Amino acid sequence: MDALLTKSEPKAETDKQPRKKMTGSEVLLESLVAEGVETIFGYPGGAIMPVYDALYHYADKLNHILVRHEQGAIHAAQGFARVSGKPGVVFATSGPGATNLVTGLADALIDSTPVVCITGQVFAHLLGTDAFQETDVVNTTIPVTKWNVQVTEAKDIADAVAKAFYIATTGRPGPVLIDITKNAQNELIEGVAHKKCEAIRTYKPKPVLQHSQVEAAAELINNAKRPYILAGQGVLLSGASDALRAFSEKTGIPVACTLLGLGSFPTDHPNYVGFLGMHGNYGPNVNTNECDVLIGIGMRFDDRVTGNVARYAKQAKIVHIEIDKAEIRKIVHTDVAVHADAKEALEALIGYCKPARHEQWIESFHKLNRVEYDKVIHKEFSPANQLSMGEVINHLSNFTNGEAIVVTDVGQHQMTTSRYYKFKEPRTQVTSGGAGTMGFALPAALGAKLGMPHKQVVAVIGDGGYQMTVQELGTIMQYKIPVKILVLNNSFLGMVRQWQQLFHEKRYSFTEMTNPDFVKLAEAYSIPARKVEKRSELQDAIREMLDAKTPYFLEAVVGKEDNVFPMVPAGGCVSDVMLEPPTQK
Repeated sequence: MDALLTKSEPKAETDKQPRKKMTGSEVLLESLVAEGVETIFGYPGGAIMPVYDALYHYADKLNHILVRHEQGAIHAAQGFARVSGKPGVVFATSGPGATNLVTGLADALIDSTPVVCITGQVFAHLLGTDAFQETDVVNTTIPVTKWNVQVTEAKDIADAVAKAFYIATTGRPGPVLIDITKNAQNELIEGVAHKKCEAIRTYKPKPVLQHSQVEAAAELINNAKRPYILAGQGVLLSGASDALRAFSEKTGIPVACTLLGLGSFPTDHPNYVGFLGMHGNYGPNVNTNECDVLIGIGMRFDDRVTGNVARYAKQAKIVHIEIDKAEIRKIVHTDVAVHADAKEALEALIGYCKPARHEQWIESFHKLNRVEYDKVIHKEFSPANQLSMGEVINHLSNFTNGEAIVVTDVGQHQMTTSRYYKFKEPRTQVTSGGAGTMGFALPAALGAKLGMPHKQVVAVIGDGGYQMTVQELGTIMQYKIPVKILVLNNSFLGMVRQWQQLFHEKRYSFTEMTNPDFVKLAEAYSIPARKVEKRSELQDAIREMLDAKTPYFLEAVVGKEDNVFPMVPAGGCVSDVMLEPPTQK
């Protein structure tokens, strides 16, 4: 018996494949590769240095983009995710490196953007000692992440990565963060094959479609005389654009889009009636209080859409199709809630709803929008004096046929672009919605270009927001990212100034800006640049920008005190739309 045991032991050893020893940093990178990651946006530092040392040997698998600030990294990852549908990935070090991600995490959470952030952390034995560059990043980021975790041992890294990607990309997408201590990054363990996460017992991201809810919604819709669809970003996130179009065409229901829903329904479709919100089109806002059935799809009924909730669509039955149960009945009363993925719900609704036409109802939108054209849009497109933001964006839309990816910052230029750029395709509009983050556009645009390199990407930015992350011109220069940058310069923090003019008796308190020579600044980063002030030069300048094979910067000087109308004033309801400034006393 002893002899048999002795003989069998060597055989067991030869059958067993020896496992390669790997550091925690290598496990992390192998896990990212296994999750399909190809691009990482990051900034190195002491607490994440082991990861960067391992990354040196992964140049053939992982493309790392060195940004100029961690906020630039996460906004770039957001832009990448929004256009590609893939999660954006970020590396940052501990302390200030990690806390510089907070603004982007908050932005990504409210705008449902899948981002996976990996932060380095001090050695585990130093946690809680106020060590150099130690910040409790887990507790700091709990309110601004969908999920986060701290890893202190290398053996837990692969599972944390798998779980992070699953949570970030399923259900209502959002940002996640993994904080990895330096000892875990250095620790040697036996390498294991990365297993993607496919389920978590306590997390049910996709609700089961209840056909009783769909039938109830269809009954309201089939009996409606003035039904109305509000399309949000959930349509885009679920890939439901084709289903929405088919649903609208079968039922004859007009469609308006929220800010983040732009692109979910083609603007040249006969059933498209416009852009919703505080600076949205006249018809879509006014007719919210005229419809008899309001169908919100993948949208939150946030305050910029509803205005005064006490006076919002009180005459209508409301159907809300939404994947996040927390959003249902949070803001408005809902008569029928369809707790489901937007695509699944729409595909089911198509079967239950009867063919219909609502020509007169749609014409009522067009009639109101013609009033808006006469009072607002015509003046924007043909201003008497200086260039207007509206005419610049109108030319941009025409020259790109509404097919470019347009990334906006936050402010007057954002609202103007949302109004006048004719988005025709899904995932071509990228902006900061719920958080309203100035500084978003420039890094988000470079990320979008890397996410969709074959698409024309144009960043439209105000002179204020541009200077918040202008250092990312260095990233664009280093990696020769051919993104186009269009700054609408009015030498003001324009949206704040507009409110000061309309509601604070023109007390322009700290909103006027003395700006640098933006052309020289771009040229310092080896980016071709041009400035236009004359109308006669505008179209040629836009063509030159779009035709450039390299990055390109164009500054358009617009009216300093131009305002964006229509406008729903603060405290007003959607039918209190201002088409022009109130009469000044």
